[in-house]
Amino acid sequence: MSKSRDAVHEILRQNTGFRSAQDVFTEMRADGAKIGLTTVYRALQSLCDDGRVDVLRNDDGESVYRACQSQVHHHHLVCRHCGRTVEVAGPDVERWAEVVGAEHGFTQITHTVEVFGTCASCTAAMSD
Repeated sequence: MSKSRDAVHEILRQNTGFRSAQDVFTEMRADGAKIGLTTVYRALQSLCDDGRVDVLRNDDGESVYRACQSQVHHHHLVCRHCGRTVEVAGPDVERWAEVVGAEHGFTQITHTVEVFGTCASCTAAMSD
């Protein structure tokens, strides 16, 4: 892995939440790193391609990134309020994607699933 990719990955590993490329860039520059925003984007894309970083789009359509907690294919439950994210397996989703793809003559099926809601902590805080 390149020095830039290592540095970007380390920033993401230090924080459990999802962060934008701009957030990563700003933090790295504040820490004295001489890195460009384009390099951050390239590093994030490479880390995503390698399965080391998760990416999803937030409600504003912005891509946000987080270091993977597991090395196997997974999906996410994301709290709309605090951003808490839980990695979950989805064997039923996996089977469904394969069946739908096959029904339409598709092969090499891939997919991304994020489920958004309100976590228990935020639900409790809203009811106070």
